[in-house]
Amino acid sequence: MHATRTNKAKGFTLVEILIVVVILGILAAIVVPQFTNAANEARVGNVATQVSTIENQLELWAARNGGAYPDLTTAGQQWQDLVDDGFFKEIPTTPFDNSSAITAWDSTGAGDSNVIYDDTVGWHYDATLGNIASGAPASAAP
Repeated sequence: MHATRTNKAKGFTLVEILIVVVILGILAAIVVPQFTNAANEARVGNVATQVSTIENQLELWAARNGGAYPDLTTAGQQWQDLVDDGFFKEIPTTPFDNSSAITAWDSTGAGDSNVIYDDTVGWHYDATLGNIASGAPASAAP
């Protein structure tokens, strides 16, 4: 007697594969926006830590230099002067755009804002009050 073999094809049908692809697409649509928000939240946390450190160093600089904060927005006194004097190990950059640029900022009435969501790059600095904030894209705003 001959043993009969059945040639049954093994594998997935097109319908099964399409169902899996649709399920993966739905999961990706749910999960990806959460990762985007988590990345922005991490950057905001990073900014808060950096702002605190920078403001502490600016306070120290002011205490050693007659009570006035450095004017970081002028060409004569930028981050490099504070690095050279040992207040920073390296020039701080913002986590949103990796910029070390500094623009003048009037922080009166700004509250405890560490991030300014206005699409400007770099740091915003108020030399009168010694406050500093990071510029960030408006799209990153919570």
